[in-house]
Amino acid sequence: MQARSRTEAVSDSPPTTSAPFPVTERNRMKRYYERGSYDRDAVFAVLDSAMLCHIAYVIDGQPYCTPTIHWREDDVLYWHGSSASRMLRHLRAGTPACLTVTHLDGLVLARSGFNHSVNYRSAMCFGTARIVDDAAAKARALNGLVDRFYPGRAATLRPMTEQEIKATTVIAMPIDDAATKSRAKGVGDDEEDYDFPVWAGVIPVRTIVGADEPCPRLLPGVARPEGLAGYREGARLDEVFGEAMRGG
Repeated sequence: MQARSRTEAVSDSPPTTSAPFPVTERNRMKRYYERGSYDRDAVFAVLDSAMLCHIAYVIDGQPYCTPTIHWREDDVLYWHGSSASRMLRHLRAGTPACLTVTHLDGLVLARSGFNHSVNYRSAMCFGTARIVDDAAAKARALNGLVDRFYPGRAATLRPMTEQEIKATTVIAMPIDDAATKSRAKGVGDDEEDYDFPVWAGVIPVRTIVGADEPCPRLLPGVARPEGLAGYREGARLDEVFGEAMRGG
């Protein structure tokens, strides 16, 4: 299996016209430059088509990496968690953090173990993460979390209580620098290996939306809202998320 460096993360997609993120020692790609991009639109496309991320940070010299849900507003990333969380308490004064997202798109089986690989899309974002203390700003951010994945839903829900808002911590991290990298192609065997008699190819991997399972205690006449139209059975989840972020 080919090794991948920590910073090797981005894209065979065409460049876009948005201003790129600055190239720094943190986000500079060391390998497979042709797969990468520092373009904001390319980074945002990877972030916006995912719900789960991993956040890395250091507390008293000990590295941690926490999986959580993220959402984005312009160049600012948000995530949330319990107010009792050790990570979140540590972020109150602000701390450097790295948020990463990865999509697994395919398993690439070659004719040698060395040339096995995966098709993927990933983004790596760096910044200083800080807790959102203002209650009104926190409530807006939490409503933004709901609407980011389920457009228009926040306004239809039972309002959050003060205790619920107090029990939840929201973190904001302006993206200082970032990069994205991807692989989206077939087998890359050595030329002399193509005559070796073993199966090779790509096994695509997708996360697909299933059929609804409505709550058995729904009140009579309560219909599925139009904001969930994208969540149709058989749809690709990453595409649904991307459409929701674009307001499609």
